[in-house]
Amino acid sequence: MKFAYRFSNLLGAVYRRGNLSFSKDGNSVISPVGNRISVFDLKNNKSETLPVSTAKNITCVGLSPDGNLAILVDEDGAALLISLITRAVLHHFHFHKPVASIRFSPDGRKFVVTKENVALMYHAPGRNREFNAFVLDKSYYGPYDETTCIDWTDDSKCFVVGSKDMSTWVFGAERWSNLIYYSLGGHKDIMVGCFFEKDSLDLYTVSQDGTLCVWESDTELDGLVLRKTRLPVERGEEEERGEGEEEEPRGEVIRGKGERPKEKEGTKNVRYKQRSKHTHTHILVTGFASGIFHLHELPEFNLIHSLSISDQRIATVSMNSSGDWIGFGCSGLGQLLVWEWQSESYVFKQQGHFNNMAALAYSPDGQYIATGGDDGKVKVWNMTSGLCFVTFTEHTSSVTNVTFTSRGFVIVSASLDGTVRAFDLHRYRNFRTFTSPRPAQFSSLAVDPSGDLVSAGAQDSFEVFIWSMQTGRLLEVLGGHEGPVSCLCFSPVQSILASASWDKTVRLWDMMDSWQTKETLRLTSDGLAVSYRPDGQELAVATLDGEISFWSPQSANQTGSVSGRHDLKMGRKETEKITSKQSAKGKSFTSLCYSADGESILAGGQSKFVCIYNIREQILMKKFEISCNLSLDAMEEFLDRRKMTEFGSLALVDEGVGDGDGVELSLPGVRKGDMSSRHFKPEIRVSALRFSPTGRSWAATSTEGLLTYSVWNGSLCQCGRRVHACWRSAVWNVVVTVLTQEVLEAVPHHQSECSWAFLFLVCGETVRFPATSALEQCGMWSPVLQQFYLSWSQSLLKQCGMHGQKLKTCGMWSCSFVSVLCSCDWNMYTIRYAVALSKQKGVKRTAGDALCDKDESEDSEVMSEASLEETDMLM
Repeated sequence: MKFAYRFSNLLGAVYRRGNLSFSKDGNSVISPVGNRISVFDLKNNKSETLPVSTAKNITCVGLSPDGNLAILVDEDGAALLISLITRAVLHHFHFHKPVASIRFSPDGRKFVVTKENVALMYHAPGRNREFNAFVLDKSYYGPYDETTCIDWTDDSKCFVVGSKDMSTWVFGAERWSNLIYYSLGGHKDIMVGCFFEKDSLDLYTVSQDGTLCVWESDTELDGLVLRKTRLPVERGEEEERGEGEEEEPRGEVIRGKGERPKEKEGTKNVRYKQRSKHTHTHILVTGFASGIFHLHELPEFNLIHSLSISDQRIATVSMNSSGDWIGFGCSGLGQLLVWEWQSESYVFKQQGHFNNMAALAYSPDGQYIATGGDDGKVKVWNMTSGLCFVTFTEHTSSVTNVTFTSRGFVIVSASLDGTVRAFDLHRYRNFRTFTSPRPAQFSSLAVDPSGDLVSAGAQDSFEVFIWSMQTGRLLEVLGGHEGPVSCLCFSPVQSILASASWDKTVRLWDMMDSWQTKETLRLTSDGLAVSYRPDGQELAVATLDGEISFWSPQSANQTGSVSGRHDLKMGRKETEKITSKQSAKGKSFTSLCYSADGESILAGGQSKFVCIYNIREQILMKKFEISCNLSLDAMEEFLDRRKMTEFGSLALVDEGVGDGDGVELSLPGVRKGDMSSRHFKPEIRVSALRFSPTGRSWAATSTEGLLTYSVWNGSLCQCGRRVHACWRSAVWNVVVTVLTQEVLEAVPHHQSECSWAFLFLVCGETVRFPATSALEQCGMWSPVLQQFYLSWSQSLLKQCGMHGQKLKTCGMWSCSFVSVLCSCDWNMYTIRYAVALSKQKGVKRTAGDALCDKDESEDSEVMSEASLEETDMLM
């Protein structure tokens, strides 16, 4: 079995933090999810997570006007330039400081990045291949505090920057004589938004206290005058740069000052005046910390609509190009919402689990995935679209396990609230609730293959409860374990229930024989997970000592074991005082799953790696890295000395009052601030693993969300996508004659079986064998191409038993093709040898043999003595 699985999609999380961006056509929204970005197609109701990731969580995304490029910036200022067409990383760059915002100019030629109190304008990467895609053009200084927002004029001549010092600065993108910089005040709180009027220099600024200011300019965009001489570069810039900060290439420096720039003779500078000021009035769309947003009409400021989307703070607001759809992101709930304000309806509404995911299960047909989280919700995701289509909220505590019944129409979930619930996927309702005679917290769950029996294990009473799905009555309480029941699993072929417990045993219960214990398997350590092979002939158990043992259920004998403690490779936490190597000794696998063919097993636990083992050889086949996000804890293997002080690690130090994210001091009479709240970095771990029933994919629930991995077919997949895209955009005849030959020449001859099968699978019998015309031109080609096509044809001839009829239909056995094969001397003698060998074995002759005999008789009359001597040399 070849483990050609690769990352496919990220489900269970739709938004974390950062800004939302709409595509050029406005039909898709790009949302940052951790250190990845997801693209949600609002028209086709699908989602896709790009196969690129940053080192840490993404804080801002800049999208080019044409929608082909995007710049992703993480918490540390590391940036990635990616192509949204090829889904590939084009360039790496580091701004050395956290970036507040990034915005492309409307013409796509430049983009502005704000970090600390400076705005940097770069030349946008062009269509040509460049060594350095980011070339600094100008540096703009003006604000005294960190910058917060950017906006451009429609003609890309000027841009405006908002700051935390309650000021707004207007800068010229070019060297304008009458507009170098302009500072605007009037606000009493942090700036959250600044916007230019369409085709004008008029401004709207919004502060955090809900104040809107309208600024009117006395100059139109056409009135900007270009400066003929270049501005002198300011000195003393090195003084502002810290000692440890790396030096970056600096372009022209424009420094804004408190006073206005001096006017030259004959040139009048641009001036602004405050036309009006509106308190608690909002421009276009404004989101609040209470989860309410308002939509106002400008410039009359008439309230159009007001709606509450949640009780959490709205983190970002964005509008598409047409202005019909408004996107909202709520980082506290992980919610993404698109609202159409004209019809007052939801276009898109998705929300992931509020806390970590704890369990998942595939439907029998592999089309759906059910997940349960610590927030008490059960969500069902469509694998085709990647979206959640139903959420069950009946549980009042964490969901510990979920599973589908054999028919796939019922989902059963267990929770720490003491209930096991069954949900109907036809009517989307909770139709059964199973409870125990005394309160118990259920930590494990299993449903028998028939769907009639539901079992759940308790972690406090050490018992296993059995209910009837039809009546909902409690049938039996199985006692005997001396520790919490960690996992349950039914045999796929028999009515045998396997239960793993912390008492270092696995018990096999016979459901047909008075609920008696059939066998008891003694383990070397506490049992954490148990799983049956699909044929029911083997049992895998994961224990606390990091081992996976394999047992025969019939004989109760151990058949093998795998030591996986060294494969976990746990990273070192920031607060730990021991090395990662010592920390890994206490880690173990907490989830096991067999593959569909039963030849391998997936294992995951308190680590960022998922291991897949070959059961027969008992060796590690491959390790999948779930995440490389350094914003999570226990990701780095070694200690970072830069985070250590003489008082200890910086992770143990309280940073004090923050901007709504840290611990705030509560004052008398002030409700804001909670001294009991603490913030920590989530730890990377894998809570559940499941293989798809088809064996084509597998999924894992982790700290990052629900990650799916699917089979990748290498060159077959790449060639198929390229040919399919070309066929949709070109004429059929042109594609057959040109593109097919191009694809064949790009595929190595030893992989021709894959491409040959793809041509027949996709094209059917309408494709004529492309090598026939190519071989007819072998005389005009180099010996390398001759050898390539002949080797290619030889490998395809081996497929005659499978595709013989199609080979005949598509012209493979045409007279011209056979004559071409016989035209080369060495190939002609090979065919003659094959024909002679078939005569000796009494094999039935074919039409191809007759053609070869005909060519042989004609060639024998004109064969010279030199050819015979050459034949002896070849033989």
